[in-house]
Amino acid sequence: MTVTHTIVFDFDGTLALGLGPLKAYARCVSELVEASRRDSVEAALDAAIVEFSRSTERYRDAYDAVRQASLALGIDDELLSRGYMASRELLATEAAPVISPTGLRGFLESLPSHVTVTMVTNAPDIRITEALRALDVGDLIGARVCSARKPAGIEAVVRDALRLGPVLSVGDIYEFDLAPALELGADAALVGDTSGRYTDRVTMAGATLADLYPAISSWATSTTALTHVPTGTRTNNERHN
Repeated sequence: MTVTHTIVFDFDGTLALGLGPLKAYARCVSELVEASRRDSVEAALDAAIVEFSRSTERYRDAYDAVRQASLALGIDDELLSRGYMASRELLATEAAPVISPTGLRGFLESLPSHVTVTMVTNAPDIRITEALRALDVGDLIGARVCSARKPAGIEAVVRDALRLGPVLSVGDIYEFDLAPALELGADAALVGDTSGRYTDRVTMAGATLADLYPAISSWATSTTALTHVPTGTRTNNERHN
């Protein structure tokens, strides 16, 4: 049987970068509160985004920072959900632009033919196709699972892929994107602002996905320990089964 290497990418914070969607989220939430509070709420939520970028210890990711700040302002989860869904209708527009990791298309095109690229995201299937097109990788991402309800929602994808060969799960939230994959025997790549938290647990980690291109390429062409990683990239070759 032909061995297939599968890379499972997260979307927000991994393939889709930039503050556009987060700013839209904060703006859409603030538009749902009473008019007298809108400016102050939006300012507070924007401040939470900035706070996360300066110190990642308090929050799971920037979306969690917005949620926690909203709850502190007396904004409940029902209103937050409405604001979030409204913001997704703006995804990949001028109101919520997305940015691709440097060189993403070229990197994906350079992967060997035995590598399958999939995407699993908790985001709803709202303008995901348009966003991937804006990132110039819409034709390079194979299967897509939206509203996945990770962490549990990634397990079936990883389990099925492991039947075909090695799996690498790539994401920016350890608990959601990586821990379930590691427990099943897959490898894991942590990217983004929290990449320094779990270096002893993941296979590789970097501030951006682009930092990991050489390491991921090495993983894709070998089942042995990684022999080369980019400067500043952290790796851990021990498998977690």
